[in-house]
Amino acid sequence: MRKIIHCDCDCFFAAVEMRDNPALGDIPIAIGGSVEQRGVVATCNYPAREFGIHSAMPMAQALKRCPHLTVIRGDMAKYKTVARQVFAIYRDVTELIEPLSLDEAFLDVSEVTQHHGSATLMAEAIRERVSREVGITVSAGVAPNKFLAKIASDWNKPDGLCVITPDEVDGFVQQLSVKKINGVGPRTAEKLAGLDIHTCADLRARTLTELVEQFGRFGRRLHELSWGCDERPVKTHRERKSISTEQTYAQDLPTLEACRLELPALVSCRCFN
Repeated sequence: MRKIIHCDCDCFFAAVEMRDNPALGDIPIAIGGSVEQRGVVATCNYPAREFGIHSAMPMAQALKRCPHLTVIRGDMAKYKTVARQVFAIYRDVTELIEPLSLDEAFLDVSEVTQHHGSATLMAEAIRERVSREVGITVSAGVAPNKFLAKIASDWNKPDGLCVITPDEVDGFVQQLSVKKINGVGPRTAEKLAGLDIHTCADLRARTLTELVEQFGRFGRRLHELSWGCDERPVKTHRERKSISTEQTYAQDLPTLEACRLELPALVSCRCFN
């Protein structure tokens, strides 16, 4: 039985800015590009989220929802430095770490003997150290697999801990909304709702054959996750199969050829940063 911890820094970029300037702590802030440059929200703090602001929202729309929103350009070099500090704390617990982004990661602590081998105590210790040494908060989920650990880390955000023990898996999963399943986006959720499938218990009531007929290969994955089954190991190394970057242009690129002309600079920027 694996013991997996999923750690996720709360509103990471915004948290770092609030740490460095406590005056920002109780007001809505968003990290991202300016309205003049057609910027978008990279992240925002929880006071801003109360206005319906979220990541990837155009900054102009965010300001319409919250005219007194404080917009901060952000400092990626600073955020990377903070992330390295956080991951150093993770590595004091285990070397089996799978980063998902700057601010979140899976940790396999199945064989770790610290804290009497308790994954719950390890997660509590990690959260306490990050708060004390780095000055930001981390939410954590503890579970027997990656699927459930990631869901658990979001369960009591912000600054929360959720533990799903092996004997709690079945009851927890049955009542889980299918919208919580990774890979179920708006279209898939709409299709599932059309089939009167709203929870994992509803998924279990359908046969594997039916789910594969409706959703192809993803139908098998839905079937497995509806029973809380996820055998994916924590991978410390991944083969890079793609690169990505984001750039908002002041003016629309009107043609496919105009887009192609911008690709070399974007690829070069992503490869060497």
